[in-house]
Parts: sequence; C-alpha cells; structure tokens
Amino acid sequence: MTSTVLDRPLTDRFRLDDRVVVITGASSGLGVAYAQACAGAGADVVVAARRTDRLASTVDLVRSAGREGLAVAADVSREADCDAVIAAAMERFGKVDVLVNNAGIGDTEPASSLSLETFQGVLDVNLTACFLMARASAAVMAPGSSIVNVSSVMADTTLQVPTTAYCASKAGVLGLTRSLARQWAAEGIRVNALQPGFFPSELVDPKIAGLLGSRLVMGRLGLPEEVASALVFLASDASSYVTGTELVVDGGMSVRCD
Repeated sequence: MTSTVLDRPLTDRFRLDDRVVVITGASSGLGVAYAQACAGAGADVVVAARRTDRLASTVDLVRSAGREGLAVAADVSREADCDAVIAAAMERFGKVDVLVNNAGIGDTEPASSLSLETFQGVLDVNLTACFLMARASAAVMAPGSSIVNVSSVMADTTLQVPTTAYCASKAGVLGLTRSLARQWAAEGIRVNALQPGFFPSELVDPKIAGLLGSRLVMGRLGLPEEVASALVFLASDASSYVTGTELVVDGGMSVRCD
C-alpha cells in the first residue's frame, strides 16, 4: 500500500477521489466545512445529524462540488443510530473509507452545580459516540482507511468559562484515538485526532469568544476552511504514515504563555 501511495504525485496524495467519507454532526458549523472540503477533494459524502432539514443543505453543497451526498438522520449517542449510519453508507455506496467523528455538544455550568445528567449527556455525544461510530466503521473498512476523531484544544487547556464535561470528553477522545490506533494498525486503519481551536460555530459561546483576544497568537478566530484543509490531510493518503496522534489547528492558542 505504501509504495502505491508514494508512486503518486505529491498533490494527488491529498485527493480523496472516489472515496466514501462519513461525517457526523454535519448539519452546521465545522461539520459542513468538512463535508464541503471532502467533496471538493473528490469524495462522496454521507452526512449524519439529528437536524435533517439542515443536512439537506449540506448535501446540496456536496453535490455542487460534483459528488454524491447522502443524509442520514441520527442521534449518535444511541448505538443503534450509529450502526444505522454505517449501514446506510454501505447500502448506498458499498464501502466506507473515512470516518469523521465530529458531532459534539458543550456545557458552561460550574462543576459545583453541574448535574450528572448533563455531564453524562455531553460524554455520550462527544466521547461514547466516537467509540460507537469508530467500531461500526472499522468493521467494514478496508486497509488504507482513516478515522479522524475531532477533539479540541480544550482537551489540553481551559478558559475562564467552566466547561467541565466538554473538557473531560475531548481529553477522552485523545485517549480513545491512541488506543484505537494501536489496536487497528494491523488492519491498515489509521486513527488520528484533530484538535481545532476556536472557529465560528454554535459551540463557541459569546462569553468564550470575548476571552480569546489575549490567547490567540494570530489575533483572530479561525476560518472553517482552515481547519477543513487539515481534516483532508488526515483523511487522505498524504498522511499515510500518521496514526495515533493529534493535529492542533488553533492559531497559536496552545503556545501563548504571556
């Protein structure tokens, strides 16, 4: 597999031509940018989320790039729904080459008053769903496939806004990524984590955005396209020797110490 990859021109290794990419949480925000970028790189895209009306718009973007799109209604905190997403992808396209575990929710309540129900709910979507989707995908993936778990810089740092469950879940995604990479390397499946900083999305609370000025070396929020290009790298053969690690795309937030 490696020799075949290296025999291709460098720019071609970043392509996803005729591959099938499954993306969760693709009804808004970065999930939409990921779907559009993967389609632009040549992939057919299966998008999953609870809000099916918004998924239709994402599919339209995929089709406008000349690729096929499929929308699947799913609550990824439910095991049956995760299995159903992969089953739908297999029925429509006959394979799954890339999984992007992007679905996520947040919390901003102090830990002292955070309910167990809320804490567990965030973990169910942000962490447990990554495991469920990865397990279902790995069962049908061929060697050379890629799983990208979307974590966050908040797995490694904090702000002045309490994000107890979110930080815990995103740190858990990093541990899950390393373990799955080790277990599935023999199957030819790479597993990596993408750690975005702050980009315009529903998860970026205005209170958090207001605290970012002194933390971002580049002095601005990122653009969705800037993290989507990193996603394509991890999904493609350009990263054929990369597994079990995390790629941080945060405008320098994690290195700011003054």
